[in-house]
Amino acid sequence: MLRRRGLFSSSPLPIVSSLFFSFSSSSSSSCCYSSCKRTLPSLPSLRPPVPKKIPFAASAHGRNWEDPYRWMSNTDDPDLLDHLNRENAYAEAVMADTRDLQRRLVAEMKARMPPTLSTPPERWGPWLYYQYIPEGKEYPVLYRRLSHSDGFAKAFLNYMRGFGKEEMLLDWNEVAEKYGYVHIGTCRISPDHKFLAYTLDTSGSELFVLHIKDLRTGHIIASPRVEGIVSLAWAKDCSCLLYTVCDETQRPNRVFCTKLRSDEADDLLFTENDASCCVDIASTKDGKFITINSNSRTSSEVYVIDATNVKDGLWPVRKRVPGVQYFLEHHYGFFYILTNAPRGDMVSTVGSYYLARCRAEKSLLAGWQAIVLPGEGITFQDMDIFHGHLVLFLHQKGIPVFCSVNLPVDVNIKQAIKIEDLNPWFFPVPSSLCSIVPGSNHDFMSSTYRVVISSPVMPDVMVDYNMEKQTFRIIHRDEVVGFTNNTQANSSSENLLSNLLSIQSHSNQHLQNVEDSHKWNDLSESFCCERGEVISYDGVLVPLTILYSRQAKNTGQSPGLLHGYGAYGEVLDKSWCSDHISLLSRGWVLAYADVRGGGGDASWHQAGTRSCKLNSIKDFAACGMYLVKEGFVHKNRLGAIGCSAGGLLVGAAINMYPDLFCAAILKVPFLDICNTMLDRSLPLTILDYDEFGDPRNQDDYEMIRSYSPYDNISPHVCYPSVLVTASIHDSRVGVWEAAKWVAKVRDNTCPTCSRSVILKSNMSGGHFAEGGRFIHCDDAAFEYAFLIKAMGLLQDEKQA
Repeated sequence: MLRRRGLFSSSPLPIVSSLFFSFSSSSSSSCCYSSCKRTLPSLPSLRPPVPKKIPFAASAHGRNWEDPYRWMSNTDDPDLLDHLNRENAYAEAVMADTRDLQRRLVAEMKARMPPTLSTPPERWGPWLYYQYIPEGKEYPVLYRRLSHSDGFAKAFLNYMRGFGKEEMLLDWNEVAEKYGYVHIGTCRISPDHKFLAYTLDTSGSELFVLHIKDLRTGHIIASPRVEGIVSLAWAKDCSCLLYTVCDETQRPNRVFCTKLRSDEADDLLFTENDASCCVDIASTKDGKFITINSNSRTSSEVYVIDATNVKDGLWPVRKRVPGVQYFLEHHYGFFYILTNAPRGDMVSTVGSYYLARCRAEKSLLAGWQAIVLPGEGITFQDMDIFHGHLVLFLHQKGIPVFCSVNLPVDVNIKQAIKIEDLNPWFFPVPSSLCSIVPGSNHDFMSSTYRVVISSPVMPDVMVDYNMEKQTFRIIHRDEVVGFTNNTQANSSSENLLSNLLSIQSHSNQHLQNVEDSHKWNDLSESFCCERGEVISYDGVLVPLTILYSRQAKNTGQSPGLLHGYGAYGEVLDKSWCSDHISLLSRGWVLAYADVRGGGGDASWHQAGTRSCKLNSIKDFAACGMYLVKEGFVHKNRLGAIGCSAGGLLVGAAINMYPDLFCAAILKVPFLDICNTMLDRSLPLTILDYDEFGDPRNQDDYEMIRSYSPYDNISPHVCYPSVLVTASIHDSRVGVWEAAKWVAKVRDNTCPTCSRSVILKSNMSGGHFAEGGRFIHCDDAAFEYAFLIKAMGLLQDEKQA
């Protein structure tokens, strides 16, 4: 498992534009401090905090520079905590006149939430598992109950007798109340359904600790008290559990095996000494093997363990080859392998993944046979496997697509065939689709595949696809109070009662039979979603998704917010978020720029990494310019937002195009990339060499230095209003990166404008903040109020 710095009309209309309209770059946007040209929001009499400076001379490749805020990287320095607290006080003072607005926004967001939430039950063996958030609670509770396969009459009698009652397995709320913070990393039910193993972080540092619960007694049993446990896998007989442990840089690098209820020391099974690789373990879907996957960002090496005899040793599948990745599953004596390894009849190219197969025998693991090729315009992204079906995750022209094919594939196949030759069933999806995410899908014997489908104009829809019958059923739609109608239709009383026996009364919202209904229930009557392409600086077409209310289209006066990420090959999240209604209903335009470096096929990712990183930044700016040029957004009301590595994207764009944005939000942003990548002792640094380059190499160093947000703050320039957020226990992006950037912006840019650059630090959480159902409303309301104020729209709110 690779850790990353990050992770945040139904008929599309074409958008293609040349960028004849441009904004000033930093070299021509200087201003005299005495003649600030920006219209600034009202600011308090309180002056921004001024941190201490300690001389520090840094150097690399013959270049020398001063970094007086280097001391902030020592999070044990009491002066840092004092400074962050003073920054928080200043941020509150700046936002004091938005408190009424924040309260209104929070009320709006909470009013759209149903009082309770639950997921439809998912069958796994004899059990139905589901989650439920009780009324007034922040976090979910994991439940299960026995399913009924004995027919309706017997199921009814058992229910009346009280058999198969609900069992509570894990309550996140209890943990949060005890520790003040909760982050469950991994949950694994044992194959016999008697134990629950899970990892828990109670500080935000992501140093997870293992807990094992006996589900028959409800008691936590003794388990290794080791910090830094990441992934888990059960042995077939459930007598022991395998787990990975991190090194001092939080890189998962070792695999141990612990015996349940044993005083013996845990056995070390595997160690990865290559600092550029992380180790992840997983059980194959059928539970027959455990895979040890040692992955860098660009290569793989996999070992398999017989899950019925974990002491039998590791089987190496294929040695690591630079640039070659592979992932495998098991199906009745064969390993199915998704890989981009070169084949005998072709030269491997970036992104040319295909499906191979080999016998699941030690002596035959190297004999891979390519069996399925993706076809023209299609790329393979991932796979899942079941008793009778193979599910392939595809990208077709940038759109996520899922399909299933029947298994087994002909064992006598002599030559690889195209996916269309296997008579695939492509899962029907709505035309407004932007996101499709697999459910848990634990049950190997199932013929049903569950996904969650979403788009900017469609609340999450959970769909079961029956791969045997090639039909689908919408089993749940997220309710947005006041906007959606989560009606329940049941074909018969027997159907109602059989569902009732399957789930507790608090899950009754899922009692709907819409087998024949293909209505996806989006909100396109209220909101428009356009997808198209913008021509970047070098002629490359960049996908852009634009969301707005029908009343706000192309008025040229709308405020807008452009989202970006552009790293690690991750697809920018464009799923439904009910909080956005608070902006859309106020006439805002929301846009999502799928810049190079982000998701799609591998070539799109590579085109925004290392020496090509400037492509990501210029793509983002091109999308912002397009929004203004085409009248979607007023030229003085464009904002930008980026999280983690997306903060690097936005921060670099601000440096290069400071006149383009009126306001920006940088959430736990990766801003001091040059200094961070030079420090190999920090978490993620070595792992990120494949993504950003190794600054020990001068060419990589010069490229990183050329766009590093902290090192390229434009002097004597008016900067936009910026809200920067950070977390004290963040192990992915140090809190000092935000603090240093804010301090340096105030040192070097227009002293008037820089007073509207504020830093808000979470003094107890980590990279992912607290994440509760209602807590996030407070954070979102603060961000939206900041944007409204920065755009000069606060007075309109007061008059509304």
